[in-house]
Amino acid sequence: MGTSTAHSTASGSDSAVRLRSRRNRPRRSGRSIQAVWARRRGVTRPSVAPRVDPRYGGAVTAGTRDLLLIHYNEVALKLGHRSMFVGRLVENVRRALGGLDIGRVESNAGRLLVDLGRAPCEEVLERLAVVPGIANVLPVVVCERSIEDLEAAVDRHLRTWRPRGSFRVEVRRADKTFPLKSPEIGSRIGARIAAATGAPVDLKKPDDVVYVIVLADRIYLGMAGKVEGCGGLPVSTGGRVLLLLSGGIDSPVAGLRMMCRGCRIDAVHFHSVPYLDGTSRRKAEQLSRVLARGQAGLRLSLVAFGDLQREVVRSVPKPLRVVIYRRLMMRIASRIAELDHAAALVTGESLGQVASQTLANLTVIEEAASRPVLRPLVGMDKLEITRSARRWGTYEISIVPDQDCCTLFVPRHPATAARLEEVAEAEENLPVGEMVEQAVAARERVQIEPAWGVPPAELAAAV
Repeated sequence: MGTSTAHSTASGSDSAVRLRSRRNRPRRSGRSIQAVWARRRGVTRPSVAPRVDPRYGGAVTAGTRDLLLIHYNEVALKLGHRSMFVGRLVENVRRALGGLDIGRVESNAGRLLVDLGRAPCEEVLERLAVVPGIANVLPVVVCERSIEDLEAAVDRHLRTWRPRGSFRVEVRRADKTFPLKSPEIGSRIGARIAAATGAPVDLKKPDDVVYVIVLADRIYLGMAGKVEGCGGLPVSTGGRVLLLLSGGIDSPVAGLRMMCRGCRIDAVHFHSVPYLDGTSRRKAEQLSRVLARGQAGLRLSLVAFGDLQREVVRSVPKPLRVVIYRRLMMRIASRIAELDHAAALVTGESLGQVASQTLANLTVIEEAASRPVLRPLVGMDKLEITRSARRWGTYEISIVPDQDCCTLFVPRHPATAARLEEVAEAEENLPVGEMVEQAVAARERVQIEPAWGVPPAELAAAV
């Protein structure tokens, strides 16, 4: 039923969740959720001697068990195939958290649950924030199903946590047999926090939100706030695509947007080594490490393009060279997509941004592709694209100066409205099929691993 905030409840339904815990689990060494709160508030976590709750296997402490509740939104709309989408999301979460000492990851009642085990909470949250399909992540602790235990847990956290300003309490009471109604729970917890901290209650625009979720056998308490995810659909539910990855700002964002539509990304980068230095190639590798975080790995093909450009320069009129460069890229990418079973090509083209991206030129360029060409940025302006690049951590790498293959043998005045007939006539002077097959056969293939825990500035410095 409705939502009571600060003294409130949000609608929703949850069934009982049973997470089996390992007996005699050693004390976790990573940072817990309480430690994250302490770091955010600039205070030190005190030692607490909580009581042991036998219900959770004897080794789990009521009020201190660290869990993450993962919410999704668009996945929930897939009525006929929801179980497939949720199953894929569970698998993707497990892959993203690979190598960390976490506990169980499972689906229950419209959300995923992750038992942090001994993994550092901050590192887990960093990884989950870039997994497509996740709307948000709420760190919680498990309390016994009693208002007294909930209040005791709140008191423990108030030793290390303070609201940034105003706050409200949101209560979700899935178990309607709980003796207190949602407004009563919210009122008691809100009053307790206000009395201890002096923070004001703001029901409309609070600085912090405290979440209480009442289930049939336990209560979840979340005071660290929700971490925003990237939303969309789980990777691999929308097929495989091949991204034409340059060293610029646009194409990495295009790839990230397609991942959020459920596509698994492979990438191809065209470079002009040895005619130009290898900066663009190194940028492509570092950008791929960022892209790989969203899907736990990425296959990158590196294609030497300089000799093909020299061939074009010898045989094609200057105004048409850029368009024919792009058509060659489309042909090569289409052949790689065919070999690697990618259903479409993805580019970072945005309408009207540069000479080759007019409607007329895009039409002529796309004609050379044997796969559908997806342009997720086509209607976006540069400011929107740049904001996305900053959010995902690709911007710092993309702005490193480089010698891109598109700068080699480029005429001063390229055609902005090329006609297919004249381009096809110019290509008759080229052994197009042979050029494509040689480039594909000579490509270098690299398996890219995710760049977890590496700041964007450090990745940019490695270029």
